[in-house]
Amino acid sequence: MPQTPPFSAMFDSSGYNRNLYQSAEDSCGGLYYHDNNLLSGSLEALIQHLVPNVDYYPDRTYIFTFLLSSRLFMHPYELMAKVCHLCVEHQQLSDPDSDKNQMRKIAPKILQLLTEWTETFPYDFRDERMMRNLKDLAHRIASGEETYRKNAQQMMQCLIRKLATLSQYEEVLAKISSTSTDRLTVLKTKPQSIQRDIITICNDPYTLAQQLTHIELERLNYIGPEEFVQAFVQKDPLDNDKSCYSERKKTRNLEAYVEWFNRLSYLVATEICMPVKKKHRARMIEYFIDVARECFNIGNFNSLMAIISGMNMSPVSRLKKTWAKVKTAKFDILEHQMDPSSNFYNYRTALRGAAQRSLTAHSSREKIVIPFFSLLIKDIYFLNEGCANRLPNGHVNFEKFWELAKQVSEFMTWKQVECPFERDRKILQYLLTVPVFSEDALYLASYESEGPENHIEKDRWKSLRSSLLGRV
Repeated sequence: MPQTPPFSAMFDSSGYNRNLYQSAEDSCGGLYYHDNNLLSGSLEALIQHLVPNVDYYPDRTYIFTFLLSSRLFMHPYELMAKVCHLCVEHQQLSDPDSDKNQMRKIAPKILQLLTEWTETFPYDFRDERMMRNLKDLAHRIASGEETYRKNAQQMMQCLIRKLATLSQYEEVLAKISSTSTDRLTVLKTKPQSIQRDIITICNDPYTLAQQLTHIELERLNYIGPEEFVQAFVQKDPLDNDKSCYSERKKTRNLEAYVEWFNRLSYLVATEICMPVKKKHRARMIEYFIDVARECFNIGNFNSLMAIISGMNMSPVSRLKKTWAKVKTAKFDILEHQMDPSSNFYNYRTALRGAAQRSLTAHSSREKIVIPFFSLLIKDIYFLNEGCANRLPNGHVNFEKFWELAKQVSEFMTWKQVECPFERDRKILQYLLTVPVFSEDALYLASYESEGPENHIEKDRWKSLRSSLLGRV
């Protein structure tokens, strides 16, 4: 059975292979080209263009782009129903006496389309309506020949495995979430239970950077490409169904990844604010600077940015006596790399370098590219907001969706990289589950370490001691 090629194969030197669509479909009307590039079309014509026939199979870039963007206009199950209908009606799959030769030509193409859909957007098939249509069409094809039956079976098994793995991952996330507690609460009830810090768990910054990369790649891997689009779903003006679009906002894996970034920032700030002695706080800051530098070298920009964010939180940055003991030259270089000015120009240059290294990589380590995720989402958000989904004539603005698909498919390449580092369960457990301070608890710990410098800080300290510790 033909396997779908890796995402990097979808690019030529200039980006998307967009000049592959001048076909018989063009004469049906409803599609508009310029210089052989598909720029727009009616929704119906674009759906027709997705469905293979005896003489035609859509290019993979078109399949990915349309499956990604179509959910802005209709539910995946509605699209699946239309695709099934077109396959059955146009290819005479409903007629048992239809030309066997015709069937032999078309069945592998339909099966390949379904395989690409289930491999790239497996989460669509958590919807029972999708699964029902898929099984029905696969059954029609499988009744033709033994080869088709085996291939359809293989496709279904692979999909079910993926969905089962996702369910297990979600259970683990839910378990971590339900057992997480505020560090101050734990300190007050069981002060002896948190005497360890991160350096006692892992005294080597390089190892910690590698374990952070494990968490990043695992969480990245579970984000479906459609989540980027579903995060920004709005009402389609040509859609009269008032209730349907809200349930498309299925972005739980994307949200879990953003929550991980926030947790890491708060963990860094907690570890720095916890020690009573100034020299221990300074040592913790220098430790995290080394971890951040190694994250940069690996290509793990998300952990790098989370660490910098944690170190720049006010409760940490106000510890002037502590910072005076830190050699900050390395930190200054890292901050310069992640400087937000000129739309993160320095970071984007470094990201391009890592992406280039990944393309020519000889080892898994060189393939790692973990983008600063919040900025990636922001870029996709502005691309989505900056252009209309439909043109004034009601056509779908496909030029916009080529760009959207280009950004998302680059991410798809990065998320498929396997982590080359050895897992350390003890370190991973600590990073994922150790209690962290809330923002208020961080401020309190910061004031306890280095007293308030003005009346505003003094008043806040008193208020926090009263509310968090029950002291006046």
